[in-house]
Formats: sequence, C-alpha cells, structure tokens
Amino acid sequence: MSVQERKERERAARERLIVATARELAEQQGWDAVTTRRLAERIEYSQPVLYSHFRGKREIIGAVALEGAAEMAAALRAATSAADGSRARVTSLARAYLDFAERNPAVYDAMFQLDGGLAFAREDTPEPLKDAFAALLDCLGEVAGDGVHPGLFTEVFWASLHGLATLTRAGRLPSGDAERRVELLMDRLAML
Repeated sequence: MSVQERKERERAARERLIVATARELAEQQGWDAVTTRRLAERIEYSQPVLYSHFRGKREIIGAVALEGAAEMAAALRAATSAADGSRARVTSLARAYLDFAERNPAVYDAMFQLDGGLAFAREDTPEPLKDAFAALLDCLGEVAGDGVHPGLFTEVFWASLHGLATLTRAGRLPSGDAERRVELLMDRLAML
C-alpha cells in the first residue's frame, strides 16, 4: 500500500469519525450541542483538522443527512420486501418510515428539518436522497391508481408520513395512536 493510499484511508476514517460523533452528540443533546469545538474535542483532533474535512456545521449536517437517507432507504426496502401484497407492503413502508423517524430523531432532522446544503428534487440531488425517494416510489408507485402520476402520489404519501412523524414527535399528536393512524391512512388509500 502506498503512502497516498494510507493517507486517503486515514482521511476517510477521520471523516467517518466526525460524522458518527456528530450524530451521537446530536442524538444525545440535540443539534445545538453540535459545534466544531465540541466535535474537535470529542474526536481529539484540532478544529483545523475538522475544517479540512467539512467547511462547517452545515456540511456536517449534510453528511449526516446523506448517511441517514441511505439507512432509511435500506430500512424501507427491507420492510417492504418481507411483505406480501400491495396493502401489506405499503403498511410495512409506513411503519418502517415512522419507526426510522422515531428511532433517529437527530438524523431525521438533518434529513428533513435542518439546512445541510443539500438539493432536493433537482438534477443535482445527491444519490442517497434520490435512492431514499426511490425506496418510497418503488412501493407506492404500484398503488397510485389510474391516471395518477406515481411520483406525485409518492410525494403526497411521504408528506403524510412526514407530518405524522414530526407532529407526533413535537407532542402535537398523542404518541399512543401511531398504529391507528397508519391503519386509517391505509383504509382511506384502499377506498381509492
């Protein structure tokens, strides 16, 4: 292995450490607690080393969002692949989405609430974000209905899930009714 290859591997490992530490700190104490100074202290590198990887907190949030999008896409695909039939797949998708949002609140915020400098719904949208949407579309496109654009249907269904996730987490909806909400959503969808 060349010196250059070793340096690239070490750089990639530092970058993964920064992202993992930011996630951990954000999940424990919220995104306000994630500062370059605190990250540098936790990873035991100087702030200039941190800035050699990311220009600031915004880029770190973006990196967490991309990692989270890849994880969410995998979780959605795993949930839907085990289900039999359209209704079961969509129900599994909804449960997996809401479960991901509940289990990873800081990552979910990085993905959808905070400014990570990422482009959504454009040509330059990063692949992990496109793939997360594709995981939704793959399942929901089959139930969009005649004359309904699958992408638009997916956006509306996704917005419903996002609303349920964020309103429940904010205490605006009682958390004990999450399963009933998914069932209601599925019942209304079946009526179409």
